Amino acid sequence: MITAYCQRGGMLAAVPITAGAEIPADAVWIDLFRPEEGEDRIIEAALGISVPTREEMFEIEPSSRLRVENGARYMTGAIVCNSEGERPALAQISFILAGNRLTTVRYDEPTPFRLVVAKLDRSCPTGTRGERLLLIMLDTIIDRAADIIERLAVDIDAASQQVFEPELERSGDSQRFRTILKLLGRRGDLGSKVRESLVSMGRVVTFLSTEGEAERFDKDQRALLKSMQRDVASLNDHVSYLGSKITFLLDATLGMVGIEQNNIIKIFAVLSVVLMPPTLIASVYGMNFQHMPELDERWGYPIALVAMLAAAVVPYLFFKWKRWL
Repeated sequence: MITAYCQRGGMLAAVPITAGAEIPADAVWIDLFRPEEGEDRIIEAALGISVPTREEMFEIEPSSRLRVENGARYMTGAIVCNSEGERPALAQISFILAGNRLTTVRYDEPTPFRLVVAKLDRSCPTGTRGERLLLIMLDTIIDRAADIIERLAVDIDAASQQVFEPELERSGDSQRFRTILKLLGRRGDLGSKVRESLVSMGRVVTFLSTEGEAERFDKDQRALLKSMQRDVASLNDHVSYLGSKITFLLDATLGMVGIEQNNIIKIFAVLSVVLMPPTLIASVYGMNFQHMPELDERWGYPIALVAMLAAAVVPYLFFKWKRWL
């Protein structure tokens, strides 16, 4: 699907491009969303650019993701999608800056795109060109990453309180630790995706901030680029800290699980030691020898029961005294 955005009436109006239709002359942003067969050739013929395929967008070489070709700037970055769902993912987005027009190629619909469209649909500054639109998009993507990191920090703090809550408030440790481990695993996965997105966006911002590229921007836009560079660096440091905290909580949770397992094993060990002497006594009197003086005693059986009880209680009290229990 091809959508051209034109500045009309103080806002950015969306104009769907159907088969056979031409690109409006006043279009400042052309968005290819899940392009069908032949739509990429329409853009290539109209704008004189090469539209990257989906396979090319996933290449990791910096020379493939950030390059200048025939006067057009090609930049590919990753944006976090479905951050609030069960399975967050990274969407690869290609930005192509050719002349005063911005072209985007994408196969997913990340939240920053909806935010930019909604914002410019209400108000679009006069004289907005592709460069300004690109900076607005990058700034929105970075702001969205910051929001995800803030929510991630809240979830990690909540998990930390659950891991280290007082023992009197604990219930169902096994199920609770299983839930915490799943939560930490998912948040760790989301944090790694946010960091990967920030790294890719930081490379795009750095590419635009180079001496040759910066000449396309005015003073305010260059200041915005520097501000975004600082934001990306700061957010990278923060998400790295959260990653370290997640690792610490995972180790702490696994340590708690180990303690619980040790307590269970200790109970079985104590029970085996406690029951061993009575079993020995019962075994002795179950030998059925013909000459056993105790068998003729009237109180032999009660005495044997008391001896077995004492053999069980004495080791237990000894362990308590030694603080092994």
